[in-house]
Amino acid sequence: MKLLITGGAGFIGSNFVHHTRATHPEWKLVVLDKLTYAGNLENLEPALQQGHCEFVQMDICDPAVRDQVRGCDAVIHFAAESHVDRSIEDAVAFVRTNVDGTHNMVQACRETGVPRFVHVSTDEVYGSLGKEGQFTETSPVQPNSPYAATKAASDLLVLAYVRTHKFPAIVTRCSNNYGPYQFPEKFVPLMIAQALAGEKLPVYGKGENVRDWIHVSDHCRALESVLQRGRVGEVYNIGGGNEVPNLELAKLILKLLDRPDNLIKFVTDRPGHDLRYAIDCLKIGRELGWAPEVGFVRGLSDTVAWYREHQQWLDDVRSGQYRDYFQKHYIRREQTFAQ
Repeated sequence: MKLLITGGAGFIGSNFVHHTRATHPEWKLVVLDKLTYAGNLENLEPALQQGHCEFVQMDICDPAVRDQVRGCDAVIHFAAESHVDRSIEDAVAFVRTNVDGTHNMVQACRETGVPRFVHVSTDEVYGSLGKEGQFTETSPVQPNSPYAATKAASDLLVLAYVRTHKFPAIVTRCSNNYGPYQFPEKFVPLMIAQALAGEKLPVYGKGENVRDWIHVSDHCRALESVLQRGRVGEVYNIGGGNEVPNLELAKLILKLLDRPDNLIKFVTDRPGHDLRYAIDCLKIGRELGWAPEVGFVRGLSDTVAWYREHQQWLDDVRSGQYRDYFQKHYIRREQTFAQ
């Protein structure tokens, strides 16, 4: 198997690279990444040193991706702009990468005859749930943020190519991931980094927003199953079955780090903040035999330990551009709410 992985220097992509190197060391991996602020070549260092793994720095919007996908047995497409707040500030990069970039990848794979394409998406395309129910693969696509809208557009574009052109693609939609190598603008590593530094943990609104959390290793196993046995043209939901309000999660992280709850600071909620996500993943279990294996408390404890043991990695990614962004989006918009 020769597998091309877009966005492979990012959080989930790099974890998938390590997972694949461990489970299929005979596969040849081509990792393609533009290395934007969230892409970190250091994330791939162990895999690149082991061989059978090549890195190519490239924008997925570049027509030259055709040369990279030619001869590949499959493409798994992680590359995306993914942070909601950044999309609210300016959605141009999201449209370009998530929509135009995905289209360019699809066209490149069609022209070169790649026999399998896995498009990695998100449960955010479904919009927001109330206090009851779960998203299924047949739930309507109703995105509420510019980020989610661009991911929904890319999903629909891929599926349209399946139906119109018989393009051999599969779409996956996963709930919130946590684990090693996650850029600290996302909730879990942000809370851990702030707690480790003894600084305030910024929580939007009153912390009532609920997410379904899955350890990234479980997501990688699900993607491996989809890549090998998933049915072309299908959508597979992937979830961890761990619905946790943001405030409860922040408190749990503080407890794991033996820090006081008074480090939590409520800040102005972001516009259009989805209340709750919950995933029904019976389909992937029924068809592919997948189920999450990492318990939430153990997974979170292991994640906290990883960031604690990789303080230099954390310091490196929190410097420069990220620090400027953090100041703009959290410190300057601070607004305390009554707990």
